[in-house]
Amino acid sequence: MKRLILPLLLLLTSACSQKEEPTRKAKAASDAAPVAVTARAPELQTWTIDREAIGTVRARRSVPVSARLMAYVREVRFQTGDTVSAGQTLLILDSQDLDVAKRQAEAAQREAASGAAEVDSAINAAKAQLDLAKVTFRRMQDLHEKKSISSQEYDEAQARLRLAEAQVEAAAAKRKQIEARQAQALEAVSSVDVNRGYTTVTAPFAGVVMEKRVEPGQLATPGTPLLILDQAGSYRLEAPVEESLLPSLRRGQKVNVNLDALAREVTGTIGEIVPSVDAASRTITVKIDLPAVPGLRSGMSGRLRYSAGESQALAIPANLVQQEGSLQLVLVADQSVARSRMVTTGERRGDLIQILTGLSTKDLIIQPGATPVRDGMRLEVRQ
Repeated sequence: MKRLILPLLLLLTSACSQKEEPTRKAKAASDAAPVAVTARAPELQTWTIDREAIGTVRARRSVPVSARLMAYVREVRFQTGDTVSAGQTLLILDSQDLDVAKRQAEAAQREAASGAAEVDSAINAAKAQLDLAKVTFRRMQDLHEKKSISSQEYDEAQARLRLAEAQVEAAAAKRKQIEARQAQALEAVSSVDVNRGYTTVTAPFAGVVMEKRVEPGQLATPGTPLLILDQAGSYRLEAPVEESLLPSLRRGQKVNVNLDALAREVTGTIGEIVPSVDAASRTITVKIDLPAVPGLRSGMSGRLRYSAGESQALAIPANLVQQEGSLQLVLVADQSVARSRMVTTGERRGDLIQILTGLSTKDLIIQPGATPVRDGMRLEVRQ
């Protein structure tokens, strides 16, 4: 029995010593000389209310490029992602049918020119016959007046004059027909030349080929897109924004945009606010004009950050918040004694951090000093 009592007494003595240890430490801290510290009450500050919306980068000018005539594609000189300059050849269409049409038009033009020469000769001959008929008629007219010829002879001379005049008019009419044929042939040649120009499809502006929809040998038809071209250096971010924030947005307003893929933040300008509201998401689409950024492409994501007003926030220097595990603590002076106060923090801006719960404007926050301060220490507070 005596052997059992002795170990029990030793255990009880050890337990009492462990319970008394924190008490002795706290008593020692309270009995120590007060530590001089500076403490200040946190102040309410005016913070702008920031909002964020995720959008998609799109080209401000994106157009489908198509052919203006029906022909087979002979050559393609671009690939998706290529950068092209204004007027650069993108693809070439087959022109065999146009070559045949041009040869036919040129043959018709030569035929009309040959016919014009023949008609000119006929006109000259008709005019010569007319001149002779006029001279003969005047002579016969004089003789008829003198009763030297019969009326039949006079009538025959008059008929020959009228015939000569009709032949000149007929030759002149044929000359006009030939001129019309010449104009028609010339127009046909010009039309073929214009269409031949359409066999070379060029870039309407400098940009990036975003989509390729054609291969050599395919039939190109008017109005069918062969590629999609985005204008280079001209992009905007289209982002959905809550409809309640519409009053805080305006055209020309400067906003910040984070381009995560490029690890850059740029300043954009609100260029357009779509007036209609999406019934499903209750958002409006805002289009922000972006500056020229190397590597920027359609389809990239961007985060729009903008101000939605102002609010009063309780903020303190971020270095006053101590992190212990998952807890955030701030040392405050409570009746000249240091106390650790658990807080909930919010947004951090620069050296300041927002305090959501745990502090008020009446609390005194201990400022860092030369002497470390721990929970339970006596303080000599200076403000």
